[in-house]
Amino acid sequence: MIKKLLLFVFLFLLIQLKAHANFNYDANCVDAYRAIMSLRLNEARQLIQKEKQQNPQNGITVLLDNYIDYFGLLASENKADYERLKDNKAKRLSLLEDNDSNSPYYLFAQAEVYLQWSFLKAKFGDYVSSGFDAKKANGLLKDNAEKYPDFLPNQKSLALVNVIFGSIPANFRSVTRFLGMNGNVQAGVKQLEELRTTLPKTKYSFYNDEVIFFLCNINIDALHNYGAYPKLITYLSGMENNSLLKSFLQGYVASKSAHNDDAIAFLEARPKSNEYVSLPMINYLLGCAKLNRMDEDTPMFLNAYVREFKGTSYIKDAYLKMGYYYLLQNDASKYEAYVKLAQTKGYATDEKDKQALREANDTKPDLDLLKARFYYDGGYYSKALNQLNGREVNSFALIRDKTEYYYRLGRIYERTDKPNEALSAYQRAINNGKATRYYYAANAAVSIGRIFEEKRDYTKAADYYHQALEMKDHEYQNDIDNDAKAGLKRIGK
Repeated sequence: MIKKLLLFVFLFLLIQLKAHANFNYDANCVDAYRAIMSLRLNEARQLIQKEKQQNPQNGITVLLDNYIDYFGLLASENKADYERLKDNKAKRLSLLEDNDSNSPYYLFAQAEVYLQWSFLKAKFGDYVSSGFDAKKANGLLKDNAEKYPDFLPNQKSLALVNVIFGSIPANFRSVTRFLGMNGNVQAGVKQLEELRTTLPKTKYSFYNDEVIFFLCNINIDALHNYGAYPKLITYLSGMENNSLLKSFLQGYVASKSAHNDDAIAFLEARPKSNEYVSLPMINYLLGCAKLNRMDEDTPMFLNAYVREFKGTSYIKDAYLKMGYYYLLQNDASKYEAYVKLAQTKGYATDEKDKQALREANDTKPDLDLLKARFYYDGGYYSKALNQLNGREVNSFALIRDKTEYYYRLGRIYERTDKPNEALSAYQRAINNGKATRYYYAANAAVSIGRIFEEKRDYTKAADYYHQALEMKDHEYQNDIDNDAKAGLKRIGK
C-alpha cells in the first residue's frame, strides 16, 4: 500500500512539473538573445541565469545556452573548446524533450540545437555527423511546420536548411544523396528576404538580426554575390549599434566585395570594451585590408591575429601576407623570415592556407603583379591597372608570371565593365597556363564562362565551363571545379 502511495505521489509530482514546463520568450530571454547577437556573451549568461532562477522550467534558457556555445565557438574556432562543449548537445536535447510538447517552440528548439551543432561540426571538419544533424533538424522543422504553419521562427530555419543542402559543393553531392536531402539556395534566400520584411512587424521581431546575419553569409560565401554590397550594408544599418557582430559583418561584407576603405572604417569603429567576446578574425580582416591599401600598420594586425587566434584557419596566410608586406617594403630579411613561418607554422587544411604554403614554397613573386593583386582585392582597380600598364608580357621570365599578368588584366577589365578586353586577356591566360599547376588558367575559363552566361550565350558558356573542368592538378581544384559545375547547372548544360 505504501509503495502504491509513493508511486502515486511521484507520478503526481512529475505531472505537476511537466505542467509548469514551458517555452516563454519573456523580457529576460529576449534581452539575453539580443546580447548574444551583439556578442556580449557574459551579459547573456547573467540574464539566462536570472531567468533560470525566476522561471526554472523555461525551455528557452536551454536554447539560449546553446546559442552561447554556437557563437562562442564561431568566434574562437578553438578545437579544444569544441571537443569540450560538443557533449552539451545531447544534454540539451534531453531537457528540451521533457518540456512542453504543446508549444510551437518544442520541436523548433530541438531543431535549432541540431542545426547549430550541424554548422559547428562542419566548421570543425566532422562533415558526416554534420549532415545527419542537419537532416534531423529538417525533419523536426517540417513536422513543426505542419502543426504550426504560421510560426515564423520555424520558417527561418527551414530556409537555412534549404540553403545548406542547395549549396553543398559538387564533390560532396554523394553525401546529400545518401542522406536523401536536397535544397535550393535561391529559394532559401527568397524565404529569408521575405522574413526580413515580415519579422519586424511581429512579436518575433528580435529574430531579424539573425536573419540578416545569415543573409550576409549566404550572399558572400555561398553565392559570391559581391554586387549585393549596397543592399546588405543597408540591412546591417538596422542592427543594434553597440553590436560587435554588426561591425564584424559590415567589415566582412565590405572586404569581400572590394570596398576596402569601408571595411577598414567599419572594423576600426567597432565596440572595443571587455563586454564583448574576443574576435581575432577582425584583426585578420583589418590586416588584409591594410595590406590592400599598403598601410604601414599592416603587420600589427596580422601579428595580433596569429598571436591571439586559437583555431587553425589563415595562420599560414597571415604569415605569408606579412612576408609580402615586407617584400613590398624591400626588406628582404623580414620577407624571408615570414615566409619561413608560413612554411612551418599553422595548418594546411583551409584552401587559403594550402595556397599560402604553395606560394611560400614557390619562387618569389614579381612586385608589380603582387601590388596589382592587392590593389585589385581592395577594389582599387585603376591603381591595379596602372601597376601593370608599364609592363609587357615578355618582360616576365616565368610562365607563371606571364599567365598571371594576363589573368590580372582580365580580372581588372571584368570588374571595370570591359567584357571584350576581359575575354581577350582571360583567353591569353588560358593559352599560356592551361598546362601549369597554377589556378589562373582554370579560373580564367570559369570567368569567361560567366561572362558568356551573362550574355546568354549558353553554348559558349558551357564550352568554357567544360574547359575549366578538363584542366587537372591545379591550385584550388575543388573550388574551381565546383564553380564550373554550378555554372553548368545554372544554364542547364
